[in-house]
Amino acid sequence: MGVLNVTPDSFSDGGCWYDADRAVAHGQQLIADGADLLDVGGQSSRPGARPVPAAEEARRVIPVIERLAAQTSVPISIDTCRASVARQALDAGAQIINDISALRADPAMVDVAVAAAVPVVLMHMRGTPLTMQQQTDYGDLIDTIRRFFDARCAWAVQRGIARERMVLDPGIGFAKQPERDNQRIIDALPRLAGCGCPLLVGPSRKTFIARLTGNETDALDDGTAAAIALAVDRGAHLVRVHNVRRMRRVVAVARSIAYL
Repeated sequence: MGVLNVTPDSFSDGGCWYDADRAVAHGQQLIADGADLLDVGGQSSRPGARPVPAAEEARRVIPVIERLAAQTSVPISIDTCRASVARQALDAGAQIINDISALRADPAMVDVAVAAAVPVVLMHMRGTPLTMQQQTDYGDLIDTIRRFFDARCAWAVQRGIARERMVLDPGIGFAKQPERDNQRIIDALPRLAGCGCPLLVGPSRKTFIARLTGNETDALDDGTAAAIALAVDRGAHLVRVHNVRRMRRVVAVARSIAYL
């Protein structure tokens, strides 16, 4: 899954693809580099990020999705917590909803997902991007995430979302302590795979990697490659990355070893 942030303030590439023409060109490059999915977002979810109005979020992403959907058959995911933005994105050609709130932020989101019958990514997070790093104390982190997944899946099924349309994301970097929690999640993916849905893992260029490698892009991508390889080995079905060309090679080698 290639990341396409149409924002001025995302943690890794804020402002790089804020212009619609540049965003579309970057999306095309991600596809050329081998992305199987594109994840388009117009609201930064970095720690401390404040929400933008729904109209502004839609203004950023809808033209980009419309143009990319007309040019490619690669599925497009809309990264949003808002039902109104998701609905417009699906009308524009998106085929997946990636909701970091796991359908909790907007009560109408589940209705949009059910009506469209599209895959939905449910992510573990406490609080919001603005408050999440103040809520990082856990007993058993992995058990907490697993119980969260079980509860959200059951809730979604009761409201009409088929289990086979659900993808689970443990939320690397979201309400997690960068000193240890993100590493624990990757190591414990086999315990989370028991939930019965595909796992999406997104360690790309996150803070825990920067603390180990430094903030230079090449160093971040080296660290991301290690995290991605280990995630694949431990059962990740999808990985969300910024550098598709490089990480696709990493995944190819990791899969060849992990699935002998």
